Amino acid sequence: MGEINVLLLSEQEVTGLLRMDEVMDAVENAFREKALGYAQMPPKVYLNFAKYNGDVRAMPAYLERLDVAAVKIVNSHPDNPGKFGMPTVSATVLLLDPRNGALLAIMGGTSLTAIRTGAAGGIAIKCLANKDAKIASFIGAGVQARAQLQALLLTRLNLEEIRVCDISPKAAEAFAAEAKSKAANCQVTIVGSEEEAVRGADIVITTTPSRKPVVFDAWVSEGTHFNCIGADAPLKEEIDPAILKRAKIVVDDWEQAAHSGEINVPIMHGVLAKRDVWAELGEIVAGAKPGRTSKEEITVFDSTGLAIQDAATAELVYRKALSKQIGCFISI
Repeated sequence: MGEINVLLLSEQEVTGLLRMDEVMDAVENAFREKALGYAQMPPKVYLNFAKYNGDVRAMPAYLERLDVAAVKIVNSHPDNPGKFGMPTVSATVLLLDPRNGALLAIMGGTSLTAIRTGAAGGIAIKCLANKDAKIASFIGAGVQARAQLQALLLTRLNLEEIRVCDISPKAAEAFAAEAKSKAANCQVTIVGSEEEAVRGADIVITTTPSRKPVVFDAWVSEGTHFNCIGADAPLKEEIDPAILKRAKIVVDDWEQAAHSGEINVPIMHGVLAKRDVWAELGEIVAGAKPGRTSKEEITVFDSTGLAIQDAATAELVYRKALSKQIGCFISI
């Protein structure tokens, strides 16, 4: 038996091949396949590095009808930027050939992770936010907030104001500059508190690593939609459980969200139960359940990040790389 040729794609090469509109289409299709029962996605496997305030996860998935399989290895170390000058999240994706198990590609997965998460947020906004939303607020202004911004601007074209709040003034300023360049017709405002960001907002996007709520029920108006992105591990939470109690809750995956999503702490404390979750996002995409049904509903999308999103996005990158002759082949 001989060696196999594997396409190697650097992080920079992957980034150059990613377009949010294409990724949103691929991820939406993956959610649909999952809802229709054509996806295998075992639970994430965690290695917890408590003394370093971080973890590494292995995330496998197989989209059966699309014949797409991948495994992602991804870390989350919130102290990395300050301590090591490294990203909080970095990842590598292995794309596999389901026919024989052979490795097709090894690719940088950090920007892929960011954009596929942003894509899910955009799909949730398309399904759940009011169509005439005018004010969008960002709690957290890092890499993921920028990805969410890209998707937001593809799905809600009539925004009038974007607000941003971050514990780092430098991060808030960088995000505001990017928002101004991408949304020239919007007023972009850096606000001094989460409350100022949330009051009167139509869409609220939270992308923090918080382990206690940073958004509270008293600030929230009827009709608000939340993309809760930051709670992606046990004990993390960003919004007041009282908001969840009066909201239509949509998760990306029930098992994963119950264990490590925005709903994980309220479920652990008995504040929420499975019956309080309206749907998985794929069920709405597939037409099995409706999304928003009134202007007054408060809606929450609980995003934990699914391996099917990685697989679908990695396959898109692989096809584009082959067609553009990007990357290099290595023998292993």
